[in-house]
Amino acid sequence: MTKPLVALLTGAGISTDSGIPDYRGPDGLWRRDPEAEKLVTYAYYMGDPEIRRRSWRMRRQNGVLAAEPNAAHRAIVELERSGVPVRVVTQNVDGLHQLAGLPARKVVELHGSARKFVCTRCHARGPMENALARLDAGEDDPPCRGCGGVLKPATVMFGERLDPVVLGEALAITKACQVFIAVGSSLQVHPAAGLAQVAADHGARLVIVNAEPTPYDEIADEVIRQPIGTALPSVLGGLGMPGGLEGASELGGPRGPGAPGVENGS
Repeated sequence: MTKPLVALLTGAGISTDSGIPDYRGPDGLWRRDPEAEKLVTYAYYMGDPEIRRRSWRMRRQNGVLAAEPNAAHRAIVELERSGVPVRVVTQNVDGLHQLAGLPARKVVELHGSARKFVCTRCHARGPMENALARLDAGEDDPPCRGCGGVLKPATVMFGERLDPVVLGEALAITKACQVFIAVGSSLQVHPAAGLAQVAADHGARLVIVNAEPTPYDEIADEVIRQPIGTALPSVLGGLGMPGGLEGASELGGPRGPGAPGVENGS
């Protein structure tokens, strides 16, 4: 019997146990310091050198590169290694899914990666550690060494559009899955938030694991309010056991062939 595809949409809440604060929660960064949003807003970043300097200082201090995967990240890897087809669509830029051991080809990073930088002029890329080393050497707003352009983290800032190819891959996964689990996401930022509705519309079983209510709770098959670090390993552990996904492949009827990168068993 073909095993059903499990897709997870992960947001900031899955990484808080790794020491990375969320942004929109009750104690989120944007609520505590609304001005901080300017540091990741493209127009402000490109137009104001002082904003760029503050943004680089924030990245050197925020500890993302030093963070380690937690129990929730590891539970996803364990599910994948049990033989269940798994794909992760993440709103996070921390790279912790890959660091936990999930193959990079099974992770769709909707908002890019904070582990790399990119030049806004020539589009050269490199490891974020290299850019931060230049800060440590005294450069407070390091330009591109190739063309002199403005460098930024390889993340999608406010005011930038998502890569349509990346978004298309996320949509294909969402439409093809039989189980869709939204974890640690407020489900307020579109188009990522709308994937929950897409999954439900295509017959997937929708599970939401989040500390706070979301706009999609009413259409979910299950809503879990327990801490993610304990709730997700329990949920996924059940899916990975014999019979844990029994009947899930029938949810929503048969899937069409060939959604890119989401072949069952791959």
